[in-house]
Amino acid sequence: MDLRDTGRTGLGFVAGMALAGALSLLLSACANTGPGDAIERITAVDYGQPYLGMSKTEVLSCAGTPRSRIPAGKTTETLVYHYSGAGPVPSGGDSGGKKQKASTPFGGGEKKSKGPKPTCTASLTFEKDVLVRVSYAHMNVRSPYEWQGQKTEAAQEKMRKEGVPTCAFSLPRCRR
Repeated sequence: MDLRDTGRTGLGFVAGMALAGALSLLLSACANTGPGDAIERITAVDYGQPYLGMSKTEVLSCAGTPRSRIPAGKTTETLVYHYSGAGPVPSGGDSGGKKQKASTPFGGGEKKSKGPKPTCTASLTFEKDVLVRVSYAHMNVRSPYEWQGQKTEAAQEKMRKEGVPTCAFSLPRCRR
């Protein structure tokens, strides 16, 4: 080994490694930004967007009483709705003149009939009583890989074709 080339070779090696590292970072950053991803991002619909900026009073008047309220600090609150169809709407409140006992957490009592079983949940976040975020999802979400746990090929194929359930969101009784 010639000692005269040690400095130059060592520096070249470090510079080469730095260049290789920079190129790998650049390529990994671009890995998921193909045309398909770009089209998906451009065409994605935010169903909650038209309602942002509404007051809490407006939302409560057209969406009804939420299933739960989650305070977060002095000025932030999240209202959670469970719904079926287009979005949360106020319940009719008419029990046909009959008083019904509410069901207890441990069973018992008569269950109130409120229409179809909810399939979606929406969380509406308010800051200073103004709607700032809407998040919604299907309540029966399952992994897209759950089909692999099925015992027969027919069951696996059926589950693969069903797809994963999704939800849309709107406040049908709100003017927007």
